[in-house]
Amino acid sequence: MSILCTGSIAIDQIMVFPDHFKNHILPEKIDSVNVSFYVPSLEKRYGGTGANIAYHVKILGIDPILLATVGSDFGTYAQWMDDHGIRRNWIKTFDDVYTSQCFITTDLDHNQINSFYPGAMERSHEATLASVDEDFSVGIVSPNGKQGMIDYAAALKAAGKKCVIDPGQAMGIFDGEELTALLDGASVYIVNDYEWSMTLEKTGLSEDEIAARVGAIVVTRGGEGSRLRKGSGAATVNIENDQTDVPVIAADEIVDPTGCGDAYRSGILYALAKDIPLETGARIGSLIGSLKVRVAGPQGLELDTAGFKAAYQKVYGEGF
Repeated sequence: MSILCTGSIAIDQIMVFPDHFKNHILPEKIDSVNVSFYVPSLEKRYGGTGANIAYHVKILGIDPILLATVGSDFGTYAQWMDDHGIRRNWIKTFDDVYTSQCFITTDLDHNQINSFYPGAMERSHEATLASVDEDFSVGIVSPNGKQGMIDYAAALKAAGKKCVIDPGQAMGIFDGEELTALLDGASVYIVNDYEWSMTLEKTGLSEDEIAARVGAIVVTRGGEGSRLRKGSGAATVNIENDQTDVPVIAADEIVDPTGCGDAYRSGILYALAKDIPLETGARIGSLIGSLKVRVAGPQGLELDTAGFKAAYQKVYGEGF
């Protein structure tokens, strides 16, 4: 059975600043910043949270359902998807706007400054869950238009599907009450450590109170790996321990961290779809994320399912 991936489809304009942001941003002038970064390189990459997650789900051997919206400039990206076996059956095109665009500048410390044009993503709610005519067992609600995220979360829960809530960069568009409603009843609530702090602050809930509303909490912590916490909500999840720390798989070289978190999420989705322990999904995610950062672009990992399974066997000494 397939996996539903909702979230943005975006064209990433990726720039590398061959210095450190901290050398050019004066703390005492932070209230009146007027700074320009010279970036001698510019690359156009295909990304977006929904598309990135779907791309890595495909590597894991599951043919994803990508439900998203794009604009009039989607042509070359559409060809990329066709070339990589990502189905476009449920992608809705609007001719009066552009596809979402993300402008990403990364410095030598791998810090990033991003600007985002939402474009067609703002109309994500017009690509409805009712339009999906193929069955699936689990769906993810990742950063997208606000109404689309609200609608997808409600529809997935109402349909009794395993639902992963991943607010990510969209955290800021929800107030505390809206965020609480979004995560309430989710199978998995997944955020990075900064977003987890924001979750606690926005909702006013404690970790225990959030755990009581979901099947599991997953917090990714960069180089420190990820932490899994079993929840006690109505949505049950196959998770072995009350709390588990899953270490990161160190990369020999970090070429581009863009899309690493999306790659990680594919492992969590795989575990839910296959009903294997969430801890195994986190290990899958850690490895595929590590492989992703070694290549340029959020969809730059060229690896088939057999190749990934062989890599997993080599790292962990067992299959999945």
